[in-house]
Amino acid sequence: MGVWDGMLRPVSASRMIRGGAAAVLLPLAATAAGRAFQPSGEIAASLYILAVVGAAAVGGLWSGLAASVASFLGLNYFFTPPRGTFRVDKEQDLVALVVFLIVAGVVATLLARAIEERSRAARREREARLLQYSATKLLAAEPLERRLQDLAAALIQALGLTGCAIEATIDGRAVAAGAPEQGPPGAALTVPIEAGGRRLGILRASRRPEDGPFSPDEEHLLRACAGQVAITLERARLDEAIEAAKLASEINQLRAALFSSVTHDLRTPLASIKASVTSVLGGGVDGEQQRELLQTVVEETDRLNRLVGNILDLARVRSGTLVPAKERSSVEEVLESVLHRLGPMLAAVRVRTLARPDLPEIMIDPVQIDQALTNVLENAVRFSPPGGEIQVVLAPWRDGVQIRVTDQGPGVPPEERELVFEPFYRGRGAQGGSGLGLAIARAIVLAHGGRIRMEGAPTGGAAVVIELPADAPPIAQEPVA
Repeated sequence: MGVWDGMLRPVSASRMIRGGAAAVLLPLAATAAGRAFQPSGEIAASLYILAVVGAAAVGGLWSGLAASVASFLGLNYFFTPPRGTFRVDKEQDLVALVVFLIVAGVVATLLARAIEERSRAARREREARLLQYSATKLLAAEPLERRLQDLAAALIQALGLTGCAIEATIDGRAVAAGAPEQGPPGAALTVPIEAGGRRLGILRASRRPEDGPFSPDEEHLLRACAGQVAITLERARLDEAIEAAKLASEINQLRAALFSSVTHDLRTPLASIKASVTSVLGGGVDGEQQRELLQTVVEETDRLNRLVGNILDLARVRSGTLVPAKERSSVEEVLESVLHRLGPMLAAVRVRTLARPDLPEIMIDPVQIDQALTNVLENAVRFSPPGGEIQVVLAPWRDGVQIRVTDQGPGVPPEERELVFEPFYRGRGAQGGSGLGLAIARAIVLAHGGRIRMEGAPTGGAAVVIELPADAPPIAQEPVA
């Protein structure tokens, strides 16, 4: 806002006073100089022309014309024979005086117009710069109130205002910006802010009493700025409406995805549990078959429990209550507990663990890290071929621990490696799963101040890399919808 170097004002009373003084004093000074140094008409005429130029430059056209008349009279009275009178004896002297008056008037007119055109061009440039600044500022990615405040400050500086206020309403929400009026009340102008025939608010400007009323150019400028504010307010209203519609659409899509995913994944284990229990209750099964059916009930119950746990974790992430209860723990011990618990699920694959002996103990929530590792390993098992190998490597990372879980599945294309951490996203060729496991794992890792990413594996599969610092604040993350 320091780009404004002038005021957009009409001719003020002070300039009129300066112009009147110049029209009188400069011809007097030319008279005194002509009489003191060279009392000849030619030199005096040159001095009077300079006086006319000075008066036109200081006070404008009327000051220059008044100085021309005063100089004509002075040249006649003091430097044209007979001196001391306004009578002219020689015809050539009369012609010279008339020519001087015409030349002086033309010089005053041309100079005043040139100066006025220059001032008008400078004023138009400042107006254009102000409008460009306001348009750029109003379209900036800043809060609406701050943008309006900056525009009001720019108008105050550019127009020399004592106060400028912008008051508007967007869908029932009041928006106000600007600076209150300071000093004695003077001229004020209120410009409506309208868009599409609807009145959105007002722009009120005030100035000092001595500056006089607002000129048409200034009023036009304020109306142009009010128009830009109207466009900005309308855009803000439409942006809010679009954002609300987008949010509602996303919520509906997520609800549909959650409903589809949860109903499918709930019905599958429930159907297996019911079939197994029905077979046991119906009789006709021997002890070995009964044991297998009961084992199926246990496995499907665990599967159902994990699904419900993921849904509950999703609710905690959405509500912002996923806060780790950290304690100094060994990640290797947490991994052993997870592998032991997932033993039946991991029976279809080979699991190889490699842990460096110099792993440090770090500040983690063992329960949450257990859940994250469980989700990652379940995802690896789901995409691994029967008899495939899953490799889990624990290694020091900076002052923390890095966990790398690699499978021999089909892998994840590079363009999907970020998407797999989104809720309900199931990669190409995915079979089963709610699409929540990796999303919950990411939320847990970020809550620990760590990082998680998907990479390719040398064997052609995928590798999930988790990096946990020794202790760190949570990393800012968008809430999982």
